[in-house]
Amino acid sequence: MTGAATRKATPDDIEALLRIEERCFDTDRISRRSFRVLIPRPTAETIVAEEGGVIVGYAMILFRKGTALARLYSLAVNPEAKSRGVGGLLLAAAEQAAFDHDRLWLRLEVREDNERAIALYKRHGYRPLGRCLDYYSDHSDALRFEKTLRGDAPISAPVPYYEQTTDFTCGAACLMMSLVANLPSVKLDPVLEIRLWREATTIFMQSGPGGCEPFGLAVAAHEHGLKSSVAVSTDAILFLDSVRDPEKRLVMELAQTDFRRRAKAYGISVRQRGFTMQDLRSALRRGASAIILVSGYHMFGKKVPHWVLAHGDDGRHIMIHDPWVEDEVGETVADAANVPISYEIFDRMARFGKSGLRAAVFLEKRED
Repeated sequence: MTGAATRKATPDDIEALLRIEERCFDTDRISRRSFRVLIPRPTAETIVAEEGGVIVGYAMILFRKGTALARLYSLAVNPEAKSRGVGGLLLAAAEQAAFDHDRLWLRLEVREDNERAIALYKRHGYRPLGRCLDYYSDHSDALRFEKTLRGDAPISAPVPYYEQTTDFTCGAACLMMSLVANLPSVKLDPVLEIRLWREATTIFMQSGPGGCEPFGLAVAAHEHGLKSSVAVSTDAILFLDSVRDPEKRLVMELAQTDFRRRAKAYGISVRQRGFTMQDLRSALRRGASAIILVSGYHMFGKKVPHWVLAHGDDGRHIMIHDPWVEDEVGETVADAANVPISYEIFDRMARFGKSGLRAAVFLEKRED
């Protein structure tokens, strides 16, 4: 039994933490700079275990903003302190920290050959989620695990997850996930991702190649074999507020006019009142998924339009796949796939811009 005690880390602990990294890991070590950034970050918590005033281990947890999900980013124990229960103590402290942040699930990745750590997680009730190939810098694979912290119902996704490969293909990635879930012949593929983006893009945005808009996504979904419908809170041409160049504005207007004409020709249902949470929950109950416009500010701190795929409802949360993974802050697919967001927060984030633009594309199997 360990005589260690846990507490929150401070910047004064960084030297001790670096020594633990050096002793525990040959690759993929957390750097001094990363510790300096993550220890005070509101969306992270670092816990140290001390024995006799000496730090013998630590756990670091990341909290994705706006979600009910936490991830155990790292857990390490000095070799001399192993077999004394320090790992279990830190894991319990990490779970309590996630619980205190009102998280429902704690996820983690672990090297496939780390039998000791895998046994620890299994003893503490973690469920396997899958494998991440070529995950570490030495090309080793990782196993993903999850534990439910509130209640006992594991969550499962009827829709496979796909991480967007560019900064501008979130809408296309969402559409592809829904296509794969409904049409067995379709496979997740970056070539298809770019094709769908080309078919649904507004051509221009504030900067960069441009993103997708709801009518374009609905038309592309229809042409690829899904039943689609659109709910949008305005009949105006979208995403023009930040576009000053008159030629760009004209091209965007013409492209969106074309999408709307084609949607009408295909008989795609369009509601000009946006959507309510009840609309979304009803669609999810009948097996549909929905590409939802959200403000990127709520997801990753940038005021840009962003598309996520809503695919489930657990009675308190909308379950989403967010195709954007923030690699630069240590996120992995475990932070972005099958993410629970409370109804209240999701309702708030599913609006964009000063006008509170509300847009969704509902997708389901076609009956014909």
